[in-house]
Amino acid sequence: MSLKDFLAGLICGVLSGCGIGGGSLLLLYMTQLRGMEQAAAQGVNLLYFLPTSSAALISHGKNRLIDRKLVLMTALPGMAAAALSAFAAASVNSSILRRLFGIFYTAVGVKMFIKK
Repeated sequence: MSLKDFLAGLICGVLSGCGIGGGSLLLLYMTQLRGMEQAAAQGVNLLYFLPTSSAALISHGKNRLIDRKLVLMTALPGMAAAALSAFAAASVNSSILRRLFGIFYTAVGVKMFIKK
């Protein structure tokens, strides 16, 4: 582990705590700066997400910022879609996954830029 890895985890943890998507930025760090394969970076990101989301969840729960009905309505279909997507992603070439990831984040960035 390097100082860069430590700082990436720290910065992405701050963003995760704010609900901004630090894990997505961690994926960019791992694939673009560390040269990891997309699928391997996604695996690291999933494990990274467990402790960081748990820590943020405690704070959001204490501040009553969680709509429990919405969680129930979105979590179950989200889990099913995530499981199916994980199996599908395992059979897709890593360079294609990287391109799809890049296209998705470019589209999101353009939309956010245009909206405000």
